[in-house]
Amino acid sequence: MEKVVIVTGANSGIGLALCERLLTEDSQLRLCLACRNMQRAEAARSALLTSHTDAHVDLLHLDVGSVQSVLTAAQEVKARYNRIDFLYLNAGIMPNPQVNVKAFFKGLFSRNVVNMFATAEGLLTQQDLLNSDGLQEVFATNLFGHFLLIRELEPLLCETGHMSRVVWTSSSNARRSAFSMEDIQHRNGTEPYSSSKYASDMLSVALNRHKNSQGLFSSVVCPGLVMTNLTYGILPSCFWTLIMPIMWLIRIFTNTFTLTAYNGAEALHWLFLQKPESLDPRSKYHSLTSGLGTNYTQPRQMDIDEGMCEVFYSKLLELEKVIRGETESNADKAANGLR
Repeated sequence: MEKVVIVTGANSGIGLALCERLLTEDSQLRLCLACRNMQRAEAARSALLTSHTDAHVDLLHLDVGSVQSVLTAAQEVKARYNRIDFLYLNAGIMPNPQVNVKAFFKGLFSRNVVNMFATAEGLLTQQDLLNSDGLQEVFATNLFGHFLLIRELEPLLCETGHMSRVVWTSSSNARRSAFSMEDIQHRNGTEPYSSSKYASDMLSVALNRHKNSQGLFSSVVCPGLVMTNLTYGILPSCFWTLIMPIMWLIRIFTNTFTLTAYNGAEALHWLFLQKPESLDPRSKYHSLTSGLGTNYTQPRQMDIDEGMCEVFYSKLLELEKVIRGETESNADKAANGLR
Protein backbone atom coordinates (compact mmCIF):
# COMPACT_ATOMS: atom_id res chain seq x y z
CA MET A 1 0.00 0.00 0.00
CA GLU A 2 1.43 3.36 -1.03
CA LYS A 3 2.28 5.80 1.74
CA VAL A 4 0.64 9.22 1.77
CA VAL A 5 3.08 12.01 2.68
CA ILE A 6 2.20 15.70 2.98
CA VAL A 7 4.95 18.32 3.20
CA THR A 8 4.20 21.97 3.97
CA GLY A 9 6.55 24.57 2.55
CA ALA A 10 7.66 22.07 -0.08
CA ASN A 11 8.42 24.34 -3.02
CA SER A 12 12.02 25.22 -2.10
CA GLY A 13 14.82 24.76 0.40
CA ILE A 14 14.66 21.97 2.94
CA GLY A 15 11.07 21.06 2.02
CA LEU A 16 11.92 20.45 -1.64
CA ALA A 17 15.14 18.63 -0.75
CA LEU A 18 13.14 16.37 1.57
CA CYS A 19 10.67 15.57 -1.22
CA GLU A 20 13.52 14.64 -3.53
CA ARG A 21 15.02 12.34 -0.91
CA LEU A 22 11.68 10.72 -0.08
CA LEU A 23 10.96 9.92 -3.73
CA THR A 24 14.45 8.48 -4.10
CA GLU A 25 13.78 6.30 -1.06
CA ASP A 26 10.27 5.20 -2.07
CA SER A 27 9.13 5.90 -5.62
CA GLN A 28 5.69 4.44 -4.87
CA LEU A 29 4.64 6.93 -2.21
CA ARG A 30 1.89 9.50 -2.79
CA LEU A 31 3.51 12.87 -2.19
CA CYS A 32 1.55 16.07 -1.64
CA LEU A 33 3.27 19.47 -1.84
CA ALA A 34 1.31 21.85 0.39
CA CYS A 35 2.37 25.37 -0.55
CA ARG A 36 1.22 28.97 -0.40
CA ASN A 37 2.62 29.97 -3.81
CA MET A 38 1.10 27.63 -6.39
CA GLN A 39 3.30 28.86 -9.23
CA ARG A 40 6.41 27.85 -7.29
CA ALA A 41 4.70 24.63 -6.22
CA GLU A 42 4.07 23.72 -9.84
CA ALA A 43 7.71 24.42 -10.67
CA ALA A 44 8.79 22.20 -7.77
CA ARG A 45 6.46 19.44 -8.93
CA SER A 46 7.86 19.63 -12.46
CA ALA A 47 11.42 19.40 -11.13
CA LEU A 48 10.56 16.34 -9.04
CA LEU A 49 8.83 14.63 -11.95
CA THR A 50 11.84 15.29 -14.16
CA SER A 51 14.01 13.13 -11.92
CA HIS A 52 11.20 10.77 -10.85
CA THR A 53 9.08 10.32 -13.96
CA ASP A 54 6.69 7.75 -12.47
CA ALA A 55 6.15 9.51 -9.15
CA HIS A 56 2.73 10.48 -7.78
CA VAL A 57 3.04 14.16 -6.83
CA ASP A 58 -0.03 16.20 -5.89
CA LEU A 59 -0.35 19.91 -5.17
CA LEU A 60 -2.34 21.54 -2.39
CA HIS A 61 -2.86 25.25 -1.86
CA LEU A 62 -2.12 25.94 1.78
CA ASP A 63 -1.18 29.14 3.57
CA VAL A 64 -0.63 28.04 7.17
CA GLY A 65 -0.70 31.69 8.20
CA SER A 66 -4.39 31.91 7.27
CA VAL A 67 -7.08 30.13 9.30
CA GLN A 68 -9.47 29.96 6.35
CA SER A 69 -6.79 28.56 4.07
CA VAL A 70 -5.96 25.85 6.60
CA LEU A 71 -9.62 24.88 6.99
CA THR A 72 -10.16 24.79 3.22
CA ALA A 73 -6.98 22.79 2.59
CA ALA A 74 -7.88 20.28 5.31
CA GLN A 75 -11.25 19.66 3.67
CA GLU A 76 -9.47 19.07 0.37
CA VAL A 77 -7.07 16.60 1.99
CA LYS A 78 -9.94 14.66 3.58
CA ALA A 79 -11.67 14.48 0.20
CA ARG A 80 -8.53 13.17 -1.55
CA TYR A 81 -7.04 10.69 0.90
CA ASN A 82 -8.38 8.11 3.33
CA ARG A 83 -5.32 8.25 5.58
CA ILE A 84 -2.05 10.14 6.15
CA ASP A 85 1.21 8.35 6.91
CA PHE A 86 3.50 11.36 7.30
CA LEU A 87 2.71 15.03 7.81
CA TYR A 88 5.90 17.10 7.60
CA LEU A 89 5.32 20.55 9.11
CA ASN A 90 8.11 22.43 7.43
CA ALA A 91 6.65 25.80 6.38
CA GLY A 92 7.89 28.76 8.36
CA ILE A 93 8.78 32.45 8.22
CA MET A 94 11.22 34.87 9.82
CA PRO A 95 9.95 38.32 8.81
CA ASN A 96 12.03 41.48 8.85
CA PRO A 97 15.11 40.02 10.56
CA GLN A 98 17.45 42.59 12.05
CA VAL A 99 21.05 41.73 12.84
CA ASN A 100 23.10 43.20 15.64
CA VAL A 101 26.05 43.99 13.38
CA LYS A 102 28.39 44.79 16.28
CA ALA A 103 27.60 41.46 17.96
CA PHE A 104 27.98 39.69 14.61
CA PHE A 105 31.52 40.87 13.91
CA LYS A 106 32.53 40.48 17.54
CA GLY A 107 31.32 36.88 17.51
CA LEU A 108 32.79 36.16 14.05
CA PHE A 109 36.32 36.37 15.41
CA SER A 110 35.70 34.80 18.79
CA ARG A 111 35.59 31.28 20.24
CA ASN A 112 31.79 31.61 20.24
CA VAL A 113 31.54 31.80 16.43
CA VAL A 114 30.12 28.29 15.98
CA ASN A 115 27.40 28.78 18.61
CA MET A 116 26.59 32.22 17.17
CA PHE A 117 25.90 30.81 13.71
CA ALA A 118 24.20 27.69 15.05
CA THR A 119 21.71 29.42 17.35
CA ALA A 120 21.78 33.14 16.39
CA GLU A 121 21.55 33.83 20.12
CA GLY A 122 22.02 37.52 20.81
CA LEU A 123 22.26 38.17 17.09
CA LEU A 124 18.77 38.26 15.57
CA THR A 125 15.56 40.10 16.31
CA GLN A 126 12.41 40.36 14.17
CA GLN A 127 9.53 42.78 13.79
CA ASP A 128 6.31 40.79 13.83
CA LEU A 129 2.89 41.94 12.61
CA LEU A 130 -0.75 40.97 13.07
CA ASN A 131 -2.30 38.91 10.27
CA SER A 132 -5.86 39.15 8.95
CA ASP A 133 -7.05 36.72 11.66
CA GLY A 134 -5.76 38.98 14.43
CA LEU A 135 -2.91 36.60 15.25
CA GLN A 136 0.79 37.35 15.35
CA GLU A 137 2.09 36.41 11.91
CA VAL A 138 5.07 34.29 13.01
CA PHE A 139 3.06 32.43 15.66
CA ALA A 140 0.26 31.79 13.17
CA THR A 141 2.52 30.55 10.37
CA ASN A 142 5.15 28.61 12.30
CA LEU A 143 2.88 27.06 14.91
CA PHE A 144 -0.85 27.73 15.17
CA GLY A 145 -1.70 27.08 11.52
CA HIS A 146 0.04 23.72 11.73
CA PHE A 147 -1.70 22.94 15.02
CA LEU A 148 -5.07 23.72 13.45
CA LEU A 149 -4.17 21.56 10.45
CA ILE A 150 -3.42 18.62 12.75
CA ARG A 151 -6.70 19.13 14.58
CA GLU A 152 -8.63 19.21 11.29
CA LEU A 153 -6.88 16.09 9.99
CA GLU A 154 -7.26 13.99 13.14
CA PRO A 155 -9.77 11.66 11.44
CA LEU A 156 -6.98 10.65 9.03
CA LEU A 157 -4.06 10.93 11.44
CA CYS A 158 -5.73 9.02 14.28
CA GLU A 159 -7.32 6.25 12.24
CA THR A 160 -7.96 3.01 14.13
CA GLY A 161 -5.34 0.36 13.45
CA HIS A 162 -3.00 2.78 11.67
CA MET A 163 0.08 4.72 12.82
CA SER A 164 0.69 8.24 11.54
CA ARG A 165 3.65 10.56 11.99
CA VAL A 166 3.90 14.32 12.43
CA VAL A 167 7.37 15.80 11.99
CA TRP A 168 8.15 19.42 12.89
CA THR A 169 11.04 21.39 11.40
CA SER A 170 12.30 23.21 14.48
CA SER A 171 15.57 25.04 15.01
CA SER A 172 18.60 25.34 17.26
CA ASN A 173 17.26 28.86 17.74
CA ALA A 174 14.34 27.42 19.77
CA ARG A 175 15.08 28.72 23.26
CA ARG A 176 13.05 28.63 26.45
CA SER A 177 14.24 32.14 27.32
CA ALA A 178 12.45 33.52 24.24
CA PHE A 179 9.08 31.97 25.15
CA SER A 180 6.56 33.27 27.68
CA MET A 181 3.47 31.35 28.77
CA GLU A 182 1.79 34.69 29.48
CA ASP A 183 2.47 35.80 25.90
CA ILE A 184 2.39 32.65 23.75
CA GLN A 185 2.07 34.68 20.54
CA HIS A 186 5.09 36.79 21.48
CA ARG A 187 3.23 40.05 20.99
CA ASN A 188 5.54 41.93 23.33
CA GLY A 189 8.90 40.40 22.42
CA THR A 190 11.52 40.77 19.73
CA GLU A 191 12.29 37.08 19.05
CA PRO A 192 9.06 35.64 17.62
CA TYR A 193 10.89 33.06 15.50
CA SER A 194 12.75 31.59 18.46
CA SER A 195 9.57 31.65 20.54
CA SER A 196 7.53 29.88 17.85
CA LYS A 197 10.14 27.16 17.41
CA TYR A 198 10.33 26.50 21.14
CA ALA A 199 6.53 26.36 21.14
CA SER A 200 6.60 23.69 18.41
CA ASP A 201 9.00 21.65 20.55
CA MET A 202 6.57 21.82 23.46
CA LEU A 203 3.58 21.03 21.30
CA SER A 204 5.28 17.93 19.92
CA VAL A 205 5.80 16.60 23.44
CA ALA A 206 2.17 17.32 24.34
CA LEU A 207 0.87 15.66 21.16
CA ASN A 208 2.73 12.48 22.00
CA ARG A 209 1.22 12.41 25.47
CA HIS A 210 -2.32 12.94 24.17
CA LYS A 211 -2.26 11.14 20.81
CA ASN A 212 0.14 8.17 20.97
CA SER A 213 -2.69 5.94 22.19
CA GLN A 214 -4.62 6.92 19.05
CA GLY A 215 -1.74 6.04 16.72
CA LEU A 216 -0.32 9.54 16.18
CA PHE A 217 3.38 10.11 16.91
CA SER A 218 5.17 13.47 16.77
CA SER A 219 8.88 14.22 16.33
CA VAL A 220 11.01 17.36 16.14
CA VAL A 221 13.97 18.01 13.85
CA CYS A 222 16.73 20.61 13.71
CA PRO A 223 18.18 20.90 10.18
CA GLY A 224 21.35 22.65 11.34
CA LEU A 225 22.67 25.81 9.71
CA VAL A 226 21.32 25.64 6.17
CA MET A 227 21.69 28.28 3.47
CA THR A 228 18.07 28.67 2.33
CA ASN A 229 16.04 31.68 1.18
CA LEU A 230 15.15 32.30 4.83
CA THR A 231 18.83 32.35 5.84
CA TYR A 232 19.94 34.52 2.93
CA GLY A 233 17.27 37.05 3.88
CA ILE A 234 18.95 37.74 7.20
CA LEU A 235 21.95 39.59 5.79
CA PRO A 236 22.69 41.46 2.54
CA SER A 237 24.10 39.23 -0.20
CA CYS A 238 27.49 40.97 -0.03
CA PHE A 239 27.90 39.81 3.57
CA TRP A 240 27.29 36.17 2.60
CA THR A 241 29.80 36.49 -0.23
CA LEU A 242 32.40 37.61 2.30
CA ILE A 243 31.72 35.09 5.06
CA MET A 244 30.82 31.92 3.12
CA PRO A 245 34.49 30.87 2.78
CA ILE A 246 34.81 31.24 6.55
CA MET A 247 31.70 29.14 7.10
CA TRP A 248 32.98 26.33 4.88
CA LEU A 249 36.23 26.43 6.82
CA ILE A 250 34.40 26.28 10.17
CA ARG A 251 32.40 23.32 8.89
CA ILE A 252 35.57 21.20 9.07
CA PHE A 253 35.52 21.60 12.85
CA THR A 254 31.79 21.42 13.63
CA ASN A 255 28.97 19.10 12.59
CA THR A 256 26.08 21.59 12.85
CA PHE A 257 26.95 23.48 9.64
CA THR A 258 24.94 21.35 7.23
CA LEU A 259 24.85 24.32 4.80
CA THR A 260 22.93 22.66 1.92
CA ALA A 261 19.21 21.88 1.90
CA TYR A 262 19.96 18.25 1.05
CA ASN A 263 22.14 17.88 4.14
CA GLY A 264 19.64 19.78 6.28
CA ALA A 265 16.91 17.31 5.32
CA GLU A 266 18.95 14.39 6.68
CA ALA A 267 17.06 13.97 9.98
CA LEU A 268 13.69 14.48 8.26
CA HIS A 269 14.55 11.66 5.86
CA TRP A 270 16.02 9.48 8.64
CA LEU A 271 12.76 9.70 10.61
CA PHE A 272 10.89 8.41 7.54
CA LEU A 273 12.78 5.13 7.99
CA GLN A 274 12.27 4.71 11.74
CA LYS A 275 9.58 2.96 13.74
CA PRO A 276 7.80 5.58 15.89
CA GLU A 277 7.83 3.49 19.04
CA SER A 278 11.65 3.46 18.92
CA LEU A 279 11.89 7.26 19.10
CA ASP A 280 12.28 9.48 22.16
CA PRO A 281 9.46 12.07 22.33
CA ARG A 282 11.66 14.41 24.38
CA SER A 283 14.52 14.42 21.87
CA LYS A 284 15.14 16.73 18.96
CA TYR A 285 16.68 14.91 16.02
CA HIS A 286 19.54 16.92 14.53
CA SER A 287 20.81 16.83 10.96
CA LEU A 288 24.59 16.82 11.18
CA THR A 289 27.40 16.83 8.62
CA SER A 290 30.95 15.77 9.44
CA GLY A 291 34.02 17.68 8.26
CA LEU A 292 34.41 15.06 5.54
CA GLY A 293 30.85 15.64 4.32
CA THR A 294 29.14 12.58 5.85
CA ASN A 295 25.52 13.18 6.87
CA TYR A 296 24.02 11.60 9.96
CA THR A 297 21.27 12.10 12.56
CA GLN A 298 21.75 12.52 16.29
CA PRO A 299 19.08 12.85 19.02
CA ARG A 300 19.58 15.51 21.68
CA GLN A 301 17.39 16.08 24.71
CA MET A 302 15.25 19.20 24.56
CA ASP A 303 15.05 21.77 27.34
CA ILE A 304 11.40 20.94 27.96
CA ASP A 305 9.17 20.82 31.04
CA GLU A 306 6.19 18.48 30.60
CA GLY A 307 4.04 20.59 32.90
CA MET A 308 4.64 23.63 30.69
CA CYS A 309 3.80 21.53 27.63
CA GLU A 310 0.42 20.61 29.11
CA VAL A 311 -0.40 24.22 30.02
CA PHE A 312 0.61 25.35 26.54
CA TYR A 313 -1.49 22.62 24.90
CA SER A 314 -4.51 23.76 26.90
CA LYS A 315 -3.93 27.37 25.86
CA LEU A 316 -3.83 26.33 22.19
CA LEU A 317 -7.11 24.46 22.55
CA GLU A 318 -8.68 27.55 24.12
CA LEU A 319 -7.35 29.77 21.34
CA GLU A 320 -8.65 27.31 18.76
CA LYS A 321 -12.19 27.65 20.18
CA VAL A 322 -11.97 31.44 20.00
CA ILE A 323 -10.62 31.46 16.44
CA ARG A 324 -13.19 28.94 15.21
CA GLY A 325 -15.96 31.01 16.78
CA GLU A 326 -14.72 34.17 15.09
CA THR A 327 -14.37 32.37 11.75
CA GLU A 328 -17.91 31.03 11.93
CA SER A 329 -19.23 34.46 12.94
CA ASN A 330 -17.47 36.13 10.02
CA ALA A 331 -18.81 33.48 7.65
CA ASP A 332 -22.38 34.09 8.92
CA LYS A 333 -21.99 37.85 8.47
CA ALA A 334 -20.68 37.35 4.95
CA ALA A 335 -23.60 35.03 4.11
CA ASN A 336 -26.15 37.51 5.49
CA GLY A 337 -24.54 40.28 3.52
CA LEU A 338 -25.16 38.36 0.30
CA ARG A 339 -28.87 37.98 0.96
